[in-house]
Amino acid sequence: MRVSRKLVAASYRPLVLSLLADGPKYGFQLVSRIQVLSDDSLHLPNSKLYPLLHSLEADGLVESYWEPSETGPSRKYYRLTAAGSKALATIKSEWKWMYEMLNSIWRGEVAYS
Repeated sequence: MRVSRKLVAASYRPLVLSLLADGPKYGFQLVSRIQVLSDDSLHLPNSKLYPLLHSLEADGLVESYWEPSETGPSRKYYRLTAAGSKALATIKSEWKWMYEMLNSIWRGEVAYS
């Protein structure tokens, strides 16, 4: 499915935080998981991913650390902080609220005065 750039851009932050809620990941794992979950419809380029991760880190929502790799150079992993978990809970509530409101409108359940 083709999704507008604006909607995709708005979803990067909750998407990355949600993926990190499952445990620490390095950049390529995040990109790969997004592609699999979207049936290869969404591509999060490095030019968007790493500035987003740095922003999340600056906001105290994620932290990074280096781990040695068995197959090459060390990898930088990212994980949620306690503040990141709280922020994700808020983001989930906001997105669910928006989804439910739009769904009500689309189902014709909203009465207009």
